[in-house]
Amino acid sequence: MSTIIVTGTDTEIGKTVFAAALAGALGAHYWKPVQAGLEEDGGDADRVARLSGLPRAKVLAEAYRLTTPCSPHRAAEIDGVEIDPARLALPQVDGPLVVEGAGGALVPLSRSMTYADQFARWQAPVIVVARTVLGTINHSLLTIEALRARGVEVLGVAFVGEAQEDSEATICAMGKVRRLGRLPHVSPLTPETLREAFAANFDLKDFVVETGAA
Repeated sequence: MSTIIVTGTDTEIGKTVFAAALAGALGAHYWKPVQAGLEEDGGDADRVARLSGLPRAKVLAEAYRLTTPCSPHRAAEIDGVEIDPARLALPQVDGPLVVEGAGGALVPLSRSMTYADQFARWQAPVIVVARTVLGTINHSLLTIEALRARGVEVLGVAFVGEAQEDSEATICAMGKVRRLGRLPHVSPLTPETLREAFAANFDLKDFVVETGAA
């Protein structure tokens, strides 16, 4: 099994759309272990199912579905549950698996554990999704540093938004990471337009993780 984790530099930056595009392009299974906030049209798994073009069976059920749209640790407390790391073991699937975190890498899952800590337990490479807006250099470099401090492999950075060549180059040079590509804002956002945008801006060879790497 090969696993790729998708994290972000912040919340609401296009991480789920990118994860949907990546999972669809790889024909992978998709898993978001913790969903905090249940929208009327469903959570991120439902959105990925709609956008990725994957069979619904490849979009795996969350380990936790929490009601309140806030940090998972607090959403769990509000719901009266405790997030158990044992329930966050990677699902065993045939072929690649794309795992999406929530918000940024240091979002807490409990009062003593962040997503970055969980990524280290999984021992799988991480893609950092970063917006191209003002502030992205700081947010991206801090995210990369936090991951590496825990021994997490950073596969590269995927940017989302309008081109900002200097910011993108600065992040990759100073962070010593690969620039995987940039997903522009896609409108209208459909499975077809997302697939075309991903294919035009990314090279699938950059996302190949050898079996046994996770």
